[in-house]
Amino acid sequence: MTFSAQPVSTHEARVLEDITQHEITALKTRHNLADAHTHQNQSRTQADIVRKLPQLWQRAQTLTQYESEQAFIKAFFQFHGQHHALKRSDEIYLVYAASVAMHITATFLRKHDMSVALIEPCFDNLHDLLKHMEVPMTPLPEAILADPTQVYRLLEKTASSVDAIFLVDPNNPTGTSMFAEGPETFIEVAKYCRDHDKILILDFCFASFLKVTGGQRVDAYAILDEIGTDYLVMEDTGKTWPLQDTKCATLMSSRRLNPEIYSIVTSVLLNVSPFILQVVTEYINDSEADGFASVRDVLQTNRKVAREYLEGTMLRYVEPAIETSVAWFEIQRDDLSGDDLQAYLLTHQAYVLPGRYFFWSHPEQGRSFVRLALARDPDAFEEALQVIRQALEAYDA
Repeated sequence: MTFSAQPVSTHEARVLEDITQHEITALKTRHNLADAHTHQNQSRTQADIVRKLPQLWQRAQTLTQYESEQAFIKAFFQFHGQHHALKRSDEIYLVYAASVAMHITATFLRKHDMSVALIEPCFDNLHDLLKHMEVPMTPLPEAILADPTQVYRLLEKTASSVDAIFLVDPNNPTGTSMFAEGPETFIEVAKYCRDHDKILILDFCFASFLKVTGGQRVDAYAILDEIGTDYLVMEDTGKTWPLQDTKCATLMSSRRLNPEIYSIVTSVLLNVSPFILQVVTEYINDSEADGFASVRDVLQTNRKVAREYLEGTMLRYVEPAIETSVAWFEIQRDDLSGDDLQAYLLTHQAYVLPGRYFFWSHPEQGRSFVRLALARDPDAFEEALQVIRQALEAYDA
């Protein structure tokens, strides 16, 4: 294997290849609305958890690793209403980040030379991880999921040649969800995968936001097992609670796939830190006690601020099926792309994500969109929106 040693021009060196590279650059700016990680301040009760970190450290040392893991799993899956999964709690695997779970999934697919229909748009690291593992991919437009009476037929038309279907729910960045109007679409997708011998891969990392507007999650694992679908499901805590990237993700598979998935998991890591598990479990229990208010209130406040400040500008708010921790805006000017707007706002120390990266197969479809992250301290977020509003008005002047 040979690698190019040709010099890269100064202009080419500045080209950012993916969303995460944008997010790294955004960390240097004053008004960073790029990454969807949780940067808001602690609520009163969350601050109480921080003050008792020494006790949580001691608890982690006292309990067995298994006890810490099972306490986290029980708290997390009960909070999300996924009670059926707890019947196999020993087969819910914990990893440090959702990207680790994704790597394990990609390894499984590559090992079996499987091809995937991946939803579009989506966060581009899903595509990139699969690409780096040389997993063949075809795009699956999220519009296919819009009508539960048509989704089965449309999957027969678009996914017949692949071995697995990979969906993100709610989707990032659009907030599209199979569960927005009930479980019917999800049930049809699961039936299609069963009937046509496809593995259903689900990224539920934004699923907590189904609770933002007071809703409850459907027990997806119960539906999958009742129908008899083979599946791999990833969930995460990293985009929900303000833990400065202290987090834990989960990976669970159907019974048939579990032995091989377990073998791949154990080749990657032994365990997640019991101290991290203790801390994250406390935050989950805190949200259970306050009805998710500490997370929901920040997101709803910032979404309202974003809509109010950007009303009447070139940015049109795109109404999501499920309100997550990001907001999707369409640029109402043909002469300005998301990349152009991102570069312009950066000159004002404000950073938003250009939409084309989410459309991994058809980037031109994302040309006129930008994404704003909402999980910020409300005062800092409003200051950022003031800057963006003034910059947009200056551009149009």
